[in-house]
Amino acid sequence: MKQDNNVDVAGSDVNMNNEFAKFELSEEIMKAVKDMGFSVPTAVQDRTILTMLDWHDIIAQAPTGTGKTTAFGIPALEHLEVGEHDPQVLILAPTRELAVQIGEEMSELAAYMKHVRVAVVYGGRSINSQIESVRHKPQIIVATPGRLIDLMKRRVVRLGAVHTVILDEADRMLDMGFVSDVRYILDKMPRVSQIALFSATMSRSVMDISWIYQREPVEIVVESTEENKPDIDQYQIEANGTERLKATVHLLNSNDFDKVMVFCNTKYMTEAVARKLKKAGIKADCIHGDIRQNMREKLIKDFRNGNLRVLVCTDVAARGIDVEGVEAVINYEIPIENEHYTHRIGRTGRAGRRGASYTFTSPVHQARLENIIRYTRVEMEKLEV
Repeated sequence: MKQDNNVDVAGSDVNMNNEFAKFELSEEIMKAVKDMGFSVPTAVQDRTILTMLDWHDIIAQAPTGTGKTTAFGIPALEHLEVGEHDPQVLILAPTRELAVQIGEEMSELAAYMKHVRVAVVYGGRSINSQIESVRHKPQIIVATPGRLIDLMKRRVVRLGAVHTVILDEADRMLDMGFVSDVRYILDKMPRVSQIALFSATMSRSVMDISWIYQREPVEIVVESTEENKPDIDQYQIEANGTERLKATVHLLNSNDFDKVMVFCNTKYMTEAVARKLKKAGIKADCIHGDIRQNMREKLIKDFRNGNLRVLVCTDVAARGIDVEGVEAVINYEIPIENEHYTHRIGRTGRAGRRGASYTFTSPVHQARLENIIRYTRVEMEKLEV
């Protein structure tokens, strides 16, 4: 990859005390990695970056929150041909929220690569503005399958020059019913040199896509170990009714939390809790299934940027949201499904940071709580607030 001579990059000090230097990355990428606060690669990054830089297909199984976007983002950027203005990299994601998040991280990684443009396209927003962004000739497109196919059929997007395809959360995307869409897209790209599948599980549908489209893929399995699993202190608090609100405010203020997600089971409860937190002087708002997409994006952006201290969510609305630096998760209502509990608390304790989760319970919910404890095999410390 050629260096942009107009970019003011740091000298050799960029590589000092940064283990990413062993990958022999361009100075633009190293400067961006330093700005993002990364110095030691995670397990999935350590095993993926060089493999993708060597143009191998990969099928990677890794827990969430282990730095997968950086793992595939760095080699994708290093492979870009500077003189080529058609899309060269396609990243498919199952949800609009994940697509937006990937787009933002790719833009951060490409911050010093002035010739690189990233376009994010997904349903639920005006297609005209997305058509305009694609017409600015991005080298990288991040997309949900349905909207991408719409743009392809309108002849707005042409994928003939794409050499790298990445499917993030492939198991989830295929299980959501996008198998035919993904195959339609892959069949339209004759010049693909590399396909990378990232998945939390190796489902049958993921293996089928791998068997049909990949060439001798390198398998990367990063087990959930003490080193890479989320570091989360888990607490149970016996409180019900208005006691929960007082306890929530106390937890926020006594711990000086700046970024917290609060989970409820219904949209009515999310609105009620957000309203009460605002009355208590907390910068809070809520998202649920009936919130318009443009408002959802604004709230998530405000939360990500620190302009919103608390985001109150339903499980469905929070699907695909991955915000860096969430310090704690509060289960205002105990989740109905065991899987919801693990998805909720997995929003904190990411990328090597310590997190905390607090679950409100009562005698009537004790059986549900014990079921979750058996499912997760983790004891929750009893906490009195």
